[in-house]
Amino acid sequence: MIRELVLSIYLFILRMFFNLFTLFPQKHKTTFVASFGINIIYTINELEKQTDHQVVILKTPQCKNTYEDGPRRTILRFGSLNIISWVRSIYHLATSKLVFVDNYYGFLSVTKFRPNTQCIQLWHAAGAIKQFGLKDRSIDDRHPRACERFKNVYDRFDYVIAGSEKMAGIFGMAFALSEKQLLRTGIPRTDFFFDTMAINKAEQSLLSKFPIINEKKVILYAPTYRANDLNSSELKLDIEKMYNALNDEYVLFLSLHPKVKAELQNDYPYFVFDVSSYLHLNHLLVITDILITDYSSIPFEFSLLNKPMVFFAYDLEAYAHEKGFWENYEELVPGHVVKHTDSLIDVIKAGEFDTERVRAFADEWNQYSRGESSERLIKALYNQ
Repeated sequence: MIRELVLSIYLFILRMFFNLFTLFPQKHKTTFVASFGINIIYTINELEKQTDHQVVILKTPQCKNTYEDGPRRTILRFGSLNIISWVRSIYHLATSKLVFVDNYYGFLSVTKFRPNTQCIQLWHAAGAIKQFGLKDRSIDDRHPRACERFKNVYDRFDYVIAGSEKMAGIFGMAFALSEKQLLRTGIPRTDFFFDTMAINKAEQSLLSKFPIINEKKVILYAPTYRANDLNSSELKLDIEKMYNALNDEYVLFLSLHPKVKAELQNDYPYFVFDVSSYLHLNHLLVITDILITDYSSIPFEFSLLNKPMVFFAYDLEAYAHEKGFWENYEELVPGHVVKHTDSLIDVIKAGEFDTERVRAFADEWNQYSRGESSERLIKALYNQ
């Protein structure tokens, strides 16, 4: 209740500033609100090629990506304790012609944009395993005011970018969207997987950073975010067993969710490498030979490389009950599902992976992401 009260006061003040700034002239500019950031980087680069819009980037505290300065770019911290930066951010939101967001932002519930301003949701995942939005099971336990806020935020989207018919259907249910609000131009950051020069450059950079991968294969463990594990320093994956069974042939890279504040003690420094702070996850996927994950959206992009995956879903029943899945988990994911480290090791050592299933998965979920998504997105929005 206290949290709702504080949030209501915050949103009330933000709305007052926003409504004031809508009285100012609208500018020839596009504002981006960045949380995950990668889709935004690709979108901005293409926008600057095709248009003369000024670009404003509002970095939330969660955003770890860096953005290069430029003559047409303004970069501000949004959500920080810097009041001046916060007020300037609201001004840009109120005076832009287009606003891109890449996550759920509660402030959108009180930002009633001008009729000719478009708000575009880039989202941060190419596909979805767990339910979200209006289908998130936790909504039933939320305060009625919060539920109303969720709906107001989703009502603000003029368009949501989809990479496939599957994802378009999910967005429609999650955000209560009409057909005309679904823009099927593909996911901007997937352009990377069709750019041979960018892939080679990323690979060479990581080879120089981690010379050991010239000698051994890479297993990347990238579990999804779990709210109950934010301060946990204990992985469910048994590192000692992994080391004893796989050390001769593999190294293990750990990419923990940005919200996880774990400080893991590494007893195997020549086998385990913590790459959680590495900004370019797509680059890590290039050098990965086997991906281990669970309910994350990483497989949807990794499948474009047609490499094997194993799904370490040790809490499958509990997670399904808490979050809910869009469809049967074991039928959806393109790889073996295991619940114990011993089973995981057995799968890796056997090396029997269904690459045809991975390819079919990639085709279905990346239907419109074929290497020109950023270009198609900008043309669709700015050439109307």
